[in-house]
Amino acid sequence: MASKDFDLSAARWRKSSYSNGTGGECVEVADGLPGVVPVRDSKVTDGPALVIPAAAWAPFVAAVTTGGLTD
Repeated sequence: MASKDFDLSAARWRKSSYSNGTGGECVEVADGLPGVVPVRDSKVTDGPALVIPAAAWAPFVAAVTTGGLTD
């Protein structure tokens, strides 16, 4: 899904607890949009966002948390 298909102007973004505190690897997600989870780079707040189906978000986070995704 493309971010242009959603009005994210009023989205309430929060930084991922997995982002580091030194200004790098910063990911933000927006809550409260039915069926989707927008994700963006917190350093480029006016840039594009990925809009991920909510049903895919939970398995993705689980895989990241358990180390199921590697380089």
